[in-house]
Amino acid sequence: MHQILADLAVEYWEYSLRLEPTQALMMGDHRYDDRFEDTSLAAEDADIAARRDFAARARAVDPAGLSADEKITREVLIFLTEAEADLKETRGAEWDVSHTMGMQAMIPVVVPQLPLLEPAHAEAMIPKMEGFAKALRDSAARLRDGVASGKTPMRSTAEKSVAQVDALLAAPPAENPLGRFTGPQGWAGEEAWRQAVAKTVGDTVLPALKVWRDTVADHVVPAGRSEEKPGLCHLQGGEETYRRAIAFYTTTDRTAASIHQTGLDQIAKLAEEYRVLGKEVLGTTDLTEIFTRLRDDPALHFSDGASVREAAEKALAKAKAAMGGWFGRLPKADCVVAETPSGPTAFYFRPAADGSRPGTFFVNTADPSRWGRFEIEAMAYHEGIPGHHLQLTISGELEGIPEFRKHAFIAAYGEGWGLYTERLAHEMGLYSGPLERIGMLSADSMRAGRLVVDTGIHAMGWTRQQAIDFFRANSPMSQGTIEGEVDRYIAVPGQALAYMIGRLEIQRMRAEAEKKLGKRFDIKGFHDTVLSSGLVPLGTLDRMVKEWAAA
Repeated sequence: MHQILADLAVEYWEYSLRLEPTQALMMGDHRYDDRFEDTSLAAEDADIAARRDFAARARAVDPAGLSADEKITREVLIFLTEAEADLKETRGAEWDVSHTMGMQAMIPVVVPQLPLLEPAHAEAMIPKMEGFAKALRDSAARLRDGVASGKTPMRSTAEKSVAQVDALLAAPPAENPLGRFTGPQGWAGEEAWRQAVAKTVGDTVLPALKVWRDTVADHVVPAGRSEEKPGLCHLQGGEETYRRAIAFYTTTDRTAASIHQTGLDQIAKLAEEYRVLGKEVLGTTDLTEIFTRLRDDPALHFSDGASVREAAEKALAKAKAAMGGWFGRLPKADCVVAETPSGPTAFYFRPAADGSRPGTFFVNTADPSRWGRFEIEAMAYHEGIPGHHLQLTISGELEGIPEFRKHAFIAAYGEGWGLYTERLAHEMGLYSGPLERIGMLSADSMRAGRLVVDTGIHAMGWTRQQAIDFFRANSPMSQGTIEGEVDRYIAVPGQALAYMIGRLEIQRMRAEAEKKLGKRFDIKGFHDTVLSSGLVPLGTLDRMVKEWAAA
């Protein structure tokens, strides 16, 4: 073992836990329960400097003398530190307002999931909420800096964020989602603790949230970008900011123009698949009619959240029963489905390391009719099994690798695997029928469209309406889903590129391995190679697969 690299990996992991104490708590590490993430400019500057230092020390380690696994550790460490430092230097916090991914949308989802197993864990939530209040005030200060420097979000997303916060401010402290923790079972002190939580929410958190809200309403909204100019290309330094975002989220040096063309190419390929399934399911090969029927026919959409959840649970049950035939390494932790009224349309939380919480696939059912009946299976396979649950849970359960690698999330690999498994589910025979396979195509339309729309907005000057119109012409997504997706891309530039770029790369690696190995190709061996080292940049994964195929 290379001791310098091993020590550096431990040091970086400990640093990461201190930097993100809420994430540490979610994983079952209770050393920093009383802390909240520091969102101040000083903390960001310190983090950038620390990451540059980690990267320099990792680069100083000569890869020639490292084992195969040590090379992975070195490459992942360099990527996580350099790419994140590069992105943070663009000062995205100065215009970080999002009604889909912002703190005000995600904290109510996170709070009930925190594993508060002992009274000390619960009591630590009081100072943690005080830290949250400080983070809100510091974030408000960063937004005012953004207004001063001409960096602002789109006006309409800022307005929607204000409306979200108004709802939180209106909720009584004792019932407020910001304090809806799940306390230790059978704790005699729970009632007094909940009273203390409510007091902290009312006296500390809500006033700070009001400061954030007023900053957005009074300063950001008037200066916000119009829906005619939502992209980074309209900001000073926006081209470089977007280049760094692409590098961070795709782990490649692809240009916006090449990614845009890849998206258009994928959209064209999907059209032929739609025509085949459209004729079988809907009796037509006309794309416009296919998309309109899927989008607007009430019979093809859910009407209540419980039905969405039940359909997801049935899909996961099928996947659980089949996964042993396609994967040698299986996760120990279970995966469950839960409804949520806020956050993205669907997302996954890893299980707690201490076993107190299973992996959870969340479905946003605030508007159940946004969910097509044809969509839920593909989403369950992506977010749950064999997608993120296998990927992230297996990563966390690995032994013999540095802790930071078990818990790292690298978007191109992570989301690329999730999208890869939607097609894999078809190979596994998991889709109930041709209608559900249309859902697989619909999911592909979204991810291929993201390549076109994200680059269109941020590199080519597209308006919000142009992006919406593209999706309506090239996918069956509902109007509400389309608008939510477009607003997400506007708020988090580049993140949407990870899915299809990662999927296409994993498919390319598999095809090359199949060609090289011929009849000796083993699908379990390929999947175990991809999943058995944690999340890695695509270049590292490519090397790993080539080495496996050559062995």
